[in-house]
Amino acid sequence: MSKENMKAYWKENLTYLAILLSIWFLVSYVFGIFLVDQLNTIKIAGFKLGFWFAQQGSMYVFVVLIFVYVKLMNTLDKKYGVEE
Repeated sequence: MSKENMKAYWKENLTYLAILLSIWFLVSYVFGIFLVDQLNTIKIAGFKLGFWFAQQGSMYVFVVLIFVYVKLMNTLDKKYGVEE
């Protein structure tokens, strides 16, 4: 792999990481802590939405983000010819 390809590969990888970590931060901290009072005015299945984000939502989103990252990295590896 050439140096230019290596730099492009890592740049895309870091872009993916920044986007996914931003989503995680938004769901975990912003929705689960900072906006909890506003979200608690909405109820889903009898539970306040702020409570749901703080207790279960952030975990579900984190697991989904793991699978999204795996898919993105597999695609990126194929694009640059470094797949296993």
